[in-house]
Amino acid sequence: MNSSIPSGVWNAIDYEQLAPRHMDAGRLAYVAGGCGWDTAVAANRAAFAAWAIVPRLLRDVRGGHTRLTLGGLELPHPLLLAPVAHQRLAHPDAEIATACAAQATGTCLVASTLSSCTLEAIAAASGPARWFQLYLQPERAHTQGLLRRAEAAGYCAIVLTLDASIQLASRSALRAGFAMPADCAPANLATYPAPAAAPLAEGDSRIFQGAMRHAPTWDDLHWLLGVARLPVWVKGVLHPDDARALQAAGVAGLIVSNHGGRSLDGAPAALHALPAVRAAVGEGYPVLLDGGVRSGADAFKALALGANAVLIGRLQMYALAVAGALGVAHMLQLLTEELHACMAQAGCALLCDITPDCLAPQTPC
Repeated sequence: MNSSIPSGVWNAIDYEQLAPRHMDAGRLAYVAGGCGWDTAVAANRAAFAAWAIVPRLLRDVRGGHTRLTLGGLELPHPLLLAPVAHQRLAHPDAEIATACAAQATGTCLVASTLSSCTLEAIAAASGPARWFQLYLQPERAHTQGLLRRAEAAGYCAIVLTLDASIQLASRSALRAGFAMPADCAPANLATYPAPAAAPLAEGDSRIFQGAMRHAPTWDDLHWLLGVARLPVWVKGVLHPDDARALQAAGVAGLIVSNHGGRSLDGAPAALHALPAVRAAVGEGYPVLLDGGVRSGADAFKALALGANAVLIGRLQMYALAVAGALGVAHMLQLLTEELHACMAQAGCALLCDITPDCLAPQTPC
């Protein structure tokens, strides 16, 4: 595997262009795809093209920086590494390499329940800014076990994903013949027995009475908030009513996301949903954006539309495949510098200067 930055990487998005040289067709199709026809994946990317950044003149930005406080963490930039599962698909060092990149760049890492490495091993390799993404398990005792492990390993927050009870296959991954390799089994769940499949009665739905049998409910959320010792964020919010209800329930913050297009094909682009969610919860409540970010300009647009920070998902995997830990760290450096350039040219010295007035509608070419 490569351990150096290849030629031709000038912007963060170049890692996406180079990834096909470092991943076989099946793995690449799985990582790049979403579900169904990949409509929601494309919508996430297209949403950024609907906005232009307006340059401003004669602004003094010589004291500029991107430092922020988020969830009690002091961070050098508003870019988080999203919880991406099965990172051994991209590199044999998997999440350990990603954690090393996070530590080197001061980036907050969100480790997935479905990681190829244990949450303890990831914590040992990462810096102090680390959160743990949680899927509720069919047995509450197993969920509580994951919580206690995350607390003991020094994670600072729990990110509860609620929009992925059903994940339909991507047609592009099916056409490529992708099957999850045996070495990509979720390490965090190795000691928890898989729930026995309940037989369906005649006339039962494979979805309603089958796949959704263990889907989270409000009762599960209230239980989790009662037993968690760490702040709980919720990922997968797209509707303002859900945002208000989650805020009222005591959730620490929200992540506007359509799960990278992997849950409901045809779901709204995360960026399009962001302004309504921000309006629903008010200015002082933390809201993050996940979905489609490929550049510092994309991050700038998300911040202008109401996000406090953004999460980087697929681009993380592409950089990992191309150059391992060094690639992920370099990708984050490029994104940060791209964001700095956008801020400087838009006359924004600080993150708080980035407002909706910095954007203008952009007519597609």
